[in-house]
Amino acid sequence: MGFDENKVTICEGNKEIMADHSDPEIENGGPVGEDNKVNRQMSESSIYTNDQEEDDDEANNKIELGPQCTLKEQFEKDKDDESLRRWKEQLLGSVDINAVGESLDPEVKILSLEIKSPGRSDIVLPIPEDGNSKSPWFVLKEGSKYSLKFTFQVNNNIVTGLKYTNTVWKTGIKVDSTKQMIGAFSPQLEPYTHEMPEDTTPSGIFARGSYSARTKFLDDDNKCYLEINYTFEIKKEWQEK
Repeated sequence: MGFDENKVTICEGNKEIMADHSDPEIENGGPVGEDNKVNRQMSESSIYTNDQEEDDDEANNKIELGPQCTLKEQFEKDKDDESLRRWKEQLLGSVDINAVGESLDPEVKILSLEIKSPGRSDIVLPIPEDGNSKSPWFVLKEGSKYSLKFTFQVNNNIVTGLKYTNTVWKTGIKVDSTKQMIGAFSPQLEPYTHEMPEDTTPSGIFARGSYSARTKFLDDDNKCYLEINYTFEIKKEWQEK
C-alpha cells in the first residue's frame, strides 16, 4: 500500500491502479482508464461482495488433508521407524501424550497482540471478546516503521499451516491484503511468540485518515481461531498518550 500527495495505489484483484487525484474526473468518481473504473464510495452490497470473494478464495485454497488422528495415534504410528520417532519427539518436545492425546482438534488461543515501532513503547491491543474492536483500535504515524507481535497457546493437538491474514479497506476500497504462513506447532504449556516482518505506513495527505480492516488466524483446514474487525487511523504525528 503506497501513497503520495496526488496518487493512491488501489489494489484490485492482483492488479494495482495508480489513481491521480489531481484529475477532476477521478475526484468525481469518474473513469480511471478505459477498462478500469473506481467508485470512491462503495455500497454495502459492494463491500459484501469483497467479503464473499475473500471467503471464496480461502475455500478454493483449502488443502485436502488425510484423516485426522489424535496426538497419541500420531505418536504410535511408525514407532518402529527410528528416524520418524526421533523427529516426532523433537516436534512434540515435552508434551504429555497421555494428557492431550485423545483430542482430534487442536486449540489455538491468541493471548496478546502488540504493535512495535522503533524508539517508542509497544502499543498493546486489547483483544475484543466479540471480535469487534472499539474505534479506532490504534493510531499510527505516517511513514513510520512498525511490526505486529503476538503470543499464542496451542492445546490438544498439533496445529498445521497456522497463518495470519489481514485485509484493509479505505472508503470501501480494498487497499491492502496480507497473508503470511506462521507454521506448525505442537501443544505445550509455554506460549509461543511470533513477530511479523517490519513494514512502513504510507505517507502523504491521501494516506492519512480512517481505515477498516479484518484480521484472521486460521489453519490448514481454514478453521478460524480469531477474527477481529476493526478500524485504525494514520495521522501526521503519533497520538499522545
